[in-house]
Amino acid sequence: MLIIDCHCHAGPGDGLRGPWDTRAPIKDYLVRATRANISRTVLFAAFHSDYRRANRLVARIIGLHPERFYGFAFVHPERDRGRVEPMVREAVRRHGFRGIKVHRYDAPISREICEVARSFALPVLYDVMGKVAQVELLAGEYPGVDFIIPHLGSFADDWAAQTCFIGLLARHPNVYTDTSGVRRFDLLEKAVELAGAKKILFGSDGPWLHPGVELAKVRALGLPSRDERLVLSGNLLRLISRVRPKPRSPAAPAVRRSPLQKAAPDPWVARELSP
Repeated sequence: MLIIDCHCHAGPGDGLRGPWDTRAPIKDYLVRATRANISRTVLFAAFHSDYRRANRLVARIIGLHPERFYGFAFVHPERDRGRVEPMVREAVRRHGFRGIKVHRYDAPISREICEVARSFALPVLYDVMGKVAQVELLAGEYPGVDFIIPHLGSFADDWAAQTCFIGLLARHPNVYTDTSGVRRFDLLEKAVELAGAKKILFGSDGPWLHPGVELAKVRALGLPSRDERLVLSGNLLRLISRVRPKPRSPAAPAVRRSPLQKAAPDPWVARELSP
């Protein structure tokens, strides 16, 4: 079974506040992921003062093992204001990136980012840091954008925020979550029960969290094989298969495309999404 980790940082940061903005070394992560039979990984930068540069560094890492990695472009809602579209266009068209990463630690997500994501049909992995109410606005304002809200809405083990987020996850078809850093296993079970396996993606938040340990939580759910396959790879493949290398004109209608309407460059897509 193909296993894809949808959440891993890579490359150097340029700060000294903590590991998250200092460095995200990928070497040890790869050893751990290989031992856990994780075949592929979505990479995005560590926190950085210049995400254009950081994204290019991630692209170099991906270029060393293109069969092993996917890339998401990290953008800053405030510092990158007015240049999100060219940054994302470079990431998608030159480097083959398949999504956008935003963190509320930098600043709350902007309409500019959401509109660029919609134009390129890119999923957005947005860490809301427990401010889950914003997900209601995002899902309603941008129904054509798929939002992956990691950690069930709170890496900080905020039971109240995660409980509220599960309701949003179940209610909005364009809202997803990943399993990384979720400590309360009963809430992960509740998310699957109420929202379904189709809304959950396996992620580790590597390299700082061990991908094998994070994967064990998914295995412990005891899902039927079809549902486990969705969580471990199928859901991510479905989301990234919609990406448009050329942006849709803002005046064109937002039509959601079936992921199998055109041949996907990734041979796993058709295989993993087949009935």
